Amino acid sequence: MDSATPPQPDHIPLPRWIAPVLLLTAIGLLPWTLYLTYTLPSRHVTSHYDLAWVGFDIGLTVAFASTAWCAVRSSQWLVPAAAVTGTMLLCDAWFDVITSGGASERFEALLEAAFAELPLASICALIVYDAERFRQATVVRYSGTMRRMRGREADN
Repeated sequence: MDSATPPQPDHIPLPRWIAPVLLLTAIGLLPWTLYLTYTLPSRHVTSHYDLAWVGFDIGLTVAFASTAWCAVRSSQWLVPAAAVTGTMLLCDAWFDVITSGGASERFEALLEAAFAELPLASICALIVYDAERFRQATVVRYSGTMRRMRGREADN
């Protein structure tokens, strides 16, 4: 490295107020969660339950597609996309299991969590944890596909 070039930081500098805001939010959520624990009914029937799940699954589909696109393109957005997808998968597993009614529904939700949602969330976590190695492997694997895609874009 050239002596005139300053060393690059290995972290993103953030405004000083961000950490205290996040910490205060976490602290504020503790009494809120206790309040909800004692005041919310254990059963609640709601309109648009189906719309809530369909909307969530559309968002999850977009997150998967974005993560795949970022992986193929070796994009700098791969880590955030994988983090979002993994988090959504964990939420999906949690709410599927918790909101399932009856033993057979709960068993199905547990199977989906164990064999689909949690393994896929683990893959996303691996991408986030070791993004550079994942990016390198993806570039090698999809480099031919990318050349063909760029060739088609140039033709248009």
